[in-house]
Amino acid sequence: MNFLRGVMGGPSAGPQPSGAETIQKLCDRVASSTLLDDRRDAVRALKSLSKKYRLEVGIQAMEHLIHVLQTDRSDSEIIGYALDTLYNVISNDLEEEEQEENLPKQVDDLGSQFTEIFIKQQENVTLLLTLVEEFDFHVRWPGVKLLTSLLKQQGPQVQQIILVSPMGVSRLMDLLADSREVIRNDGVLLLQQLTKSNAAIQKIVAFENAFERLLDIITEEGNSDGGIVVEDCLLLLQNLLKNNNSNQNFFKEGSYIQRMKPWFEVGDDNCGWSAQKVTNLHLMLQLVRVLVSPTNPPGATSSCQKAMFQCGLLQQLCTILMATGVPADILTEVRGSKVFRGSQCLQFCNFVLMFFSLSFPNRPAIVVLLMSMVNERQPFVLRCAVLYCFQCFLYKNQKGQGEIVSTLLPSTIDATGNSVSAGQLLCGGLFSTDSLSNWYAAVALAHALQENATLKEQLLRVQLATSIGNPPVSLLQQCTNILSQGSKVQTRVGLLMLLCTWLSNCSIAVTHFLHNPANIPFLTGQIAENLGEEEQLVQGLCALLLGISIYYNDNSLENYRKEKLKQLIEKRIGRENFIEKLGFISKHELHSRAAQKPQPSFSSPDHVMFDHEFTKLVKELEGVISKAIYKSSEEDKKEEEVKKTLEQHDNIVTHYKKVIREQDQELEELKQQVNTLRSQNEQLQATVTQQVSQIQQHKDQYNLLKVQLGKDAQHHNSHGETFQVNGIQLEEVSKLKEELEEWKNKHELLQGQLREKDSVIEKLVRKFMTLFYFPKELETLRSRIQLQSTEISKLQTENQKLQLMSEVKALSEEKASLKQYLDSSNSTVAILQDQKSKLQQEVAESKKEQDDLLVLLADQDQKLSALKNKLKELGEPVEDEDDIESGDQGDDDEDGEDEEQD
Repeated sequence: MNFLRGVMGGPSAGPQPSGAETIQKLCDRVASSTLLDDRRDAVRALKSLSKKYRLEVGIQAMEHLIHVLQTDRSDSEIIGYALDTLYNVISNDLEEEEQEENLPKQVDDLGSQFTEIFIKQQENVTLLLTLVEEFDFHVRWPGVKLLTSLLKQQGPQVQQIILVSPMGVSRLMDLLADSREVIRNDGVLLLQQLTKSNAAIQKIVAFENAFERLLDIITEEGNSDGGIVVEDCLLLLQNLLKNNNSNQNFFKEGSYIQRMKPWFEVGDDNCGWSAQKVTNLHLMLQLVRVLVSPTNPPGATSSCQKAMFQCGLLQQLCTILMATGVPADILTEVRGSKVFRGSQCLQFCNFVLMFFSLSFPNRPAIVVLLMSMVNERQPFVLRCAVLYCFQCFLYKNQKGQGEIVSTLLPSTIDATGNSVSAGQLLCGGLFSTDSLSNWYAAVALAHALQENATLKEQLLRVQLATSIGNPPVSLLQQCTNILSQGSKVQTRVGLLMLLCTWLSNCSIAVTHFLHNPANIPFLTGQIAENLGEEEQLVQGLCALLLGISIYYNDNSLENYRKEKLKQLIEKRIGRENFIEKLGFISKHELHSRAAQKPQPSFSSPDHVMFDHEFTKLVKELEGVISKAIYKSSEEDKKEEEVKKTLEQHDNIVTHYKKVIREQDQELEELKQQVNTLRSQNEQLQATVTQQVSQIQQHKDQYNLLKVQLGKDAQHHNSHGETFQVNGIQLEEVSKLKEELEEWKNKHELLQGQLREKDSVIEKLVRKFMTLFYFPKELETLRSRIQLQSTEISKLQTENQKLQLMSEVKALSEEKASLKQYLDSSNSTVAILQDQKSKLQQEVAESKKEQDDLLVLLADQDQKLSALKNKLKELGEPVEDEDDIESGDQGDDDEDGEDEEQD
């Protein structure tokens, strides 16, 4: 205390020490003082100066503070002060007081540099992990904050140190079980930083029961109605589950998906949601999207979708969609969820089950969604989310596609007009005055036709009434009519994408398109013109549509055969010019953005041009169309012949495969019948054997009775009493005779049934044998199939060899890089050892210099005392040390009063 009063300064006159000098004196006091109270006071003073003099404290005091953590662990107060001081030095977060005083900010990398110094010795992090285990609040809480700050500054390096520390991650997991909420909540923040981009730590945390503890905290805090703690827990769950298939599977197998259902329970009145609740629901929905993301393995995604359906979570999401008062951004997140994508059971249940809304009664959920999508008054992001939800519903869902297209067909349209169907909404959006509605409807209808040739043909039957008194026109013709009218670019792009999807891999649709004589001149005219940059995209799509009309042309129309269309391109456009215009699509920036991920992510309505699935179609067709344009008529004929041959061969193979499958199935049925009859025959034989033995017993009994009756015939009474032999009456004998006759009849009947069964078995065996030996054609087919299988296996073997060679090459490169890294690491170790030896030499020299200074100081003290004695001998007044100490004591008392006032 005396030292502190002297260092911090009193009212005495004279120059005041600077901050750096004060910090230096405090550091010396921490290093040299033998009293714990003095060291504690010095560390407390360093803590108070660490915010204002962050750089000076960090440079001069860090080593001393680490030494305090190592040696003074018995005193929780000084440990807490040291941890707080280190946190103030390392953390880049400015306190509110500093911001109010407009103090100059330190450079951003100052905390990173101090962190690097601290973790240079890994023992420091290990020591900090040990301190975090302490239950004392004044040690554990600042320890958690300091470790969190270290992870923020140098995350990967600190993660690696914790990972190799014994039970390092497990120690930190205990923070979630702390009864003090402030430590528990800061523990969640610590685990957030610890689990960032580190799959190994994520797995350890997950298997340390993190899911159970975090879900318990979310439930205790009120689920979506909770505060910032719920948000922090959800962010930690995202860290653990995103792009981590092992943790996702553990989450599903642990039945934790079922515990997510209460998160999405909403009431009738959803007005006035707080900003925190909206944020929480956003994160909860994002967690659902993480579990069902298309980037996950297909099996994992489908199993999570199935679990969400079975526990009722899907129904809760649909309830949110239909509820009133739910904020638009929440609806956007729900509709953008991938919980419907590619899941057969969920698609079926979502489409068939009707989730009704209070504001839109008696309408299916799909209709309500499409009403939002084609309504230009709805928010842009909401409409994009509805489109993506609709796309996910149709993804690899032929039943759902058929249900949508069926609402457009004449036989299923409601003649009364009492209800609006999905098809009517799509047609209304397709031909509305809003270009964005045109694009949404065109893309939605294209997804209903994706990879479904049957529906493409059925959609050709759709007829539209354009105006009163005019005959109806087909949907295909109406789309081309709108194209020729010169509408907005966005509308034409949407219609061209629809037509390209419709005509691709459907020769009948191509024939219908070519049957209109105005379509080909329109396309060639659009491609041939030199238009502005905005129209180049339309030109590229027109070139793609024309190329599809050539590539999938079956030459059924004489005037529009493949060769004539290619001659038309050569004459009016030029092959090189056509290929150049076709390349405009893939070179466009918006095309590249759309190709990155399935979910629409448009920054503004003006950027809405391409759909993700359409970019796949462009990639597939661009090359084959370019080759088809340059092929001659002879090559086309050869290609057609090859295609026909292959089709015939495929048909033959398919036919025989079908025959083989049917015969295999019939053989299996016959085998089952034979086995059944054999088991019945065995049972019948056992029954016959048993009955024969019973008949024999009855015969023996009958003969015995007959002999006994002959012997005892003379012993009858004269009163007509009933004759008995050995207690058996004659009536019983007659009954036995009748029963014997019945058994004989049964025996004969069973023998007849047995003979019939034997004949049936013989017939089935003969039929089985005839089916077992196939005709010569099937034997030939089997040999051909065997040859093809051999060729396929050879190709697969070659492919595996190529893959193996590529893997060996990659491993060699990795080995070389690792060797290079090892060499660099060895050189770095050598440099560090050299530096260490130099530093040790410097420390030894410093100690030697310090000893020399102490010797000089002792000499000076001796000289000073000798001079004082001489002055006394000469009669000069000299102050004694007692007087100086008494003066200092007075100053110290005044300083103490000042500190108490402070």
